[in-house]
Amino acid sequence: MRRYFQFSEHGTTYRNEIMGGLTTFLAMAYILFVNPSTLALVGVEDLPEGVTRIDQGAVFTATAVAAALGTLIMGVLGKYPIALAPGMGLNAFFAYTVILGFGIPWETALAGVLASGLIFIVLTLTGLREKVINAIPPNLKMAVGAGIGLYIAFIGFQNAGIIVGDDDTLVSLGNLTAPPVMLAIFGVVISVILLSLNIKGGIFYGMIITAIAGMVTGLIDAPSGISGVVGEVPSVAPTFGQAISHFGDIFSMDMLVVILTFLFVDFFDTAGTLVAVATQAGLMKNNKLPRAGKALFADSTATVAGAVIGTSTTTSYIESTAGVGAGGRTGFTSVVTAACFLLALFFSPLLSVITSEVTAPALIIVGVMMSASLKDIDWDQFEIAVPAFLTVVTMPLAYSIATGIAIGFIFYPITMILKGRIKEVHPVMYGLFVIFVLYFIFLS
Repeated sequence: MRRYFQFSEHGTTYRNEIMGGLTTFLAMAYILFVNPSTLALVGVEDLPEGVTRIDQGAVFTATAVAAALGTLIMGVLGKYPIALAPGMGLNAFFAYTVILGFGIPWETALAGVLASGLIFIVLTLTGLREKVINAIPPNLKMAVGAGIGLYIAFIGFQNAGIIVGDDDTLVSLGNLTAPPVMLAIFGVVISVILLSLNIKGGIFYGMIITAIAGMVTGLIDAPSGISGVVGEVPSVAPTFGQAISHFGDIFSMDMLVVILTFLFVDFFDTAGTLVAVATQAGLMKNNKLPRAGKALFADSTATVAGAVIGTSTTTSYIESTAGVGAGGRTGFTSVVTAACFLLALFFSPLLSVITSEVTAPALIIVGVMMSASLKDIDWDQFEIAVPAFLTVVTMPLAYSIATGIAIGFIFYPITMILKGRIKEVHPVMYGLFVIFVLYFIFLS
């Protein structure tokens, strides 16, 4: 085992790898409860006509299994200390844009995730993935990441009741003295304190403390006995295979944009995370990522498996840097994290105490982290600033990641051409321009 993962070459030990794996798990364990809550639209009372709610227990199991599988493949095949799980932002897009906004059944949405995963595999194996990534200007990549951050934070504020609807101003401040809202605000404050103190797993610990505070104050029903904490693994029967049986429903303009969005966001989430974690761990060689193809294959395979089981796009997690900071340097770190996700399968009863007030702070904090990419956008160039700004601001205002991407990608070639920088626009961007223009025409 030491020889396979090259412990000596990386100057690591079993203790360092195990600590790294445990730290990464704690840093991202919140997804086990946030993802089922998000996909099941917990807190949303009325769904579009004909659209049903996905089974929360099945999504919990699918989340843990997809995370364990993807992380294990990443560790054994890619040999990177990187963990995977259903991605934040993509799960919000799945739930709030595809299901709630477009009125598309969750079964068809899973089929869209499956299609994007299969395309991802083909692009990875053929080497086209790098060409497509290089075609998208860096400033737009940063804008998409920041826009998703604002979108996730907005959803968190809504779920917390901090921001509510208003007939006159569209949105306004909620009743901050309402007990559930106060609990969510408490959760935000606790999470900020923990993360400011550089406590690994601060988001997860913040959720636990908030849930305990809710139970102490009577806002959340406390679990009864050991059976309220540890129980049987929820069945995936309600979701398993639905992506395959509904694959024929994906051939529409709406679903084309949905699939492109799943694919696009996963593209850059994965690329950015791989580079960030590999750089921190000292694994980059001549500014290149060794075994990049295997790492990308792990990501795309996990997306396909997760879709079949019953969850949104699985992607690499930047929280893996926490494990690297704790000493993880090889794929064995990921093996440990994968084992933790499998063990977590038996703690599904805790879903009953992880309410929307408990998960809302996690959404807000993750939104803050993702918005950090705003600093990397070249705001001094107007032809860049316009599409970047429209991408960022439209996502939360239109309540749609897809709409933000579409508007930004439409304006980018226009402003670049008008500025006389036509040669800098890759042909792929013109193709996307046409697709997104047609999207708005058909959408209207």
